[in-house]
Amino acid sequence: MFRIIIFVFLLVVPFTEAVRAQTNALETSSLALIPAPQQITYQQGHFSFTNAMPVAAFENFLQTAELLSEHPHIRIGKVDLIKKRKQIPKQGIRLIEAEEQDALANNAFRIVVDSSGIALTAHRPEAMIHAIMTLVQIAYLQKDGSQIPYLEMEDAPRFSYRGLHLDVSRHFFPVSFLKKYLDLMAIYKFNTFHWHLTDGAGWRLEVKKYPELTQKAAWRNFASWKEWWNGGRRYIEMGNPNASGGFYTQDEVRDLVRYASERGITVLPEIEMPGHSEEVLAVYPHLSCSGNAYENSDFCIGNEQTFTFLSDVLSEVIELFPSQMIHIGGDEASKKAWASCPKCQQRMKDEGLKNVDELQSYAIKRMSTFLKSKGRQLVGWDEILEGGLPPEAIVMSWRGEGGAVQAANAGHDVIMTPGNPMYFDTYQSNPLNEPEAIGGFVPLSAVYAYEPVAEGISGDKIPRVLGVQGNVWTEYMPSTEHVEYMVYPRALALSEVAWSAKNKKDWEGFQARLQSHYLLLQRLNVNYYRPSFKPYTKADFQFESGSAKISISSEQYQPVVRYTIDGSDPDASSPRYTEPLELFKSALVKSATFSDSVRLGEIDSLKVDIHKAIGKKVFYNNPWDTYAARGDSTLVNGVKGGLSYGDGEWQGFTKGGLDVMLDFERREEIKTVSVRFMQIAGPGVYMPGTVSLETSDNGKDFREVQKIKNDIPPGQTTLTFKNFNFNLNGRMTRYIRIKASNPQGGYLFTDEIVVY
Repeated sequence: MFRIIIFVFLLVVPFTEAVRAQTNALETSSLALIPAPQQITYQQGHFSFTNAMPVAAFENFLQTAELLSEHPHIRIGKVDLIKKRKQIPKQGIRLIEAEEQDALANNAFRIVVDSSGIALTAHRPEAMIHAIMTLVQIAYLQKDGSQIPYLEMEDAPRFSYRGLHLDVSRHFFPVSFLKKYLDLMAIYKFNTFHWHLTDGAGWRLEVKKYPELTQKAAWRNFASWKEWWNGGRRYIEMGNPNASGGFYTQDEVRDLVRYASERGITVLPEIEMPGHSEEVLAVYPHLSCSGNAYENSDFCIGNEQTFTFLSDVLSEVIELFPSQMIHIGGDEASKKAWASCPKCQQRMKDEGLKNVDELQSYAIKRMSTFLKSKGRQLVGWDEILEGGLPPEAIVMSWRGEGGAVQAANAGHDVIMTPGNPMYFDTYQSNPLNEPEAIGGFVPLSAVYAYEPVAEGISGDKIPRVLGVQGNVWTEYMPSTEHVEYMVYPRALALSEVAWSAKNKKDWEGFQARLQSHYLLLQRLNVNYYRPSFKPYTKADFQFESGSAKISISSEQYQPVVRYTIDGSDPDASSPRYTEPLELFKSALVKSATFSDSVRLGEIDSLKVDIHKAIGKKVFYNNPWDTYAARGDSTLVNGVKGGLSYGDGEWQGFTKGGLDVMLDFERREEIKTVSVRFMQIAGPGVYMPGTVSLETSDNGKDFREVQKIKNDIPPGQTTLTFKNFNFNLNGRMTRYIRIKASNPQGGYLFTDEIVVY
């Protein structure tokens, strides 16, 4: 009997341990950290936080240890001082200063969780902060954050600069929100808050020497930037019943800088110059070229008082912000007034400057010299390259990567923030269903796919890439809730781009881990963007087979998507999409997301056209401008453009509008021709005035068949698509010519000329 009991016991124990191990594996898999760490291994077991948890730290980390109070299940009392490694306690939370034998990189940290508690090891406070905030993230990711699995983790950042920007000029946001913004930055290991404090829509920083900057230049007669922009762009005195705006006192700034520093974040202030300065020139018009308020947007570079003002302002900025770098903007100066201003022309003559670009460079270099004399370093958008760049300046890319590539190869440090995909004021999903934004289309996947070390940067210049930043321009973000909606979860994708090693990036893995972070964002009351249920369908023409490859994607994680190809609406009995489809003839593809038998969200619809013009020769009587897409093949490659003119399928035309000719190589019977345009007025993309179709048999003598007048008003700001459809009733012709006028002078974008 005794032997039987022992035998049963031996059978049960391994089985129980196996179940426990499996359970632990399932539980620890929920530690879906973002950004992805370099190394993490799990052991069997969990450590539970208690109310009386002892905390001890080396002297270098005594202040940092206070950050443990951010953890929802750690209660900090007195932090015991560890004087020597021999005195490290055996239990509790221990903040250990690394030594050579720890084999830990200078910017790295290590976390060990076992039955004794938690040991955090690092060389520097900044790295220790990242270790602590990793514990905080783990707690919020789990349903029961009072426990943490046994683990050993080691991590370090890929880039030294990991930034998130916020424009508070277009819309003013309270300090309480800025602290929440910083809290989230710390959890996701950002280390620089780029604070865009001044711009034409409002001056937001108290400057003791120039009180009118906050008495008037910080206030306007419309709360909405858009209404103000379209309503005269005037400033009014603080205290006026219609005044909207605000500013940060110097005490508030000091408090925010301290708060950020405690979380390992540097606050990088931006004071715009020489352009985007309408608010300053409205209250100090003598600093403009005209001397009159509301006439100029750029400082007068020929006026010595301009540099007195800017130096005075930056002197107070330097006292408030300990950051090594000071951002001066430098973008979008019109320079128009400089060309006719006697003072500016005299300055150019005195300094031997050839043009207004060199005049801007003179101003930038002068401010750089001033900052250098104060032990600081100038940062500017890549337009500071125009006319020559100060050797010590740092370039922050703006609309594209070209300027940063140029600067890096010339030996300057650069920070990558290209307009696509690092602008979070762009649409992140179908604009037709989203609140108004500036334009563009930057989904989560585009942010994650970005590689900061741009092609074209020489191998030996790669260390010049300090890091990457996401920019949050707030023209169309009037509230804190709207800012969060636009920033999250895109900022999570950016955090992994900025922190994790390149070989650790994995889109599918990121998507899986992201599912756990919605709980974290909900717990912290973040109004993040919810993924759309509506699928997205794309067709790629396969020239070898003459077929169209149909791919259906979704913002949902591992959704059940059902589709049809006969134009009917999909239902619960429709086939489930599991892999790309191949179609050999035109079809209307519809798809939708389902849960059991219930359809979730809208139906997506794509007309797949396998038509006569695919692969035919296109002659451009007027060349494309900037947006080449796929070059000569764009308009007849069988691929329709998506929601953004920057997706590589939309071709852009400006001055002369669209004027193209298609050659079918022999006379063909043409029944219909269709060409699609988009409009999104914010970035200057408009419908054509008219679109005409002409035919010819010799490619020289053309006859107009039909002209269609556009009926979409230019003031319609929401994203709009329009097909201009021509009926030729079976006309025989070899050549067709399509012309589209451009009365608005902006961009015309078209993606595919469909011919049957």
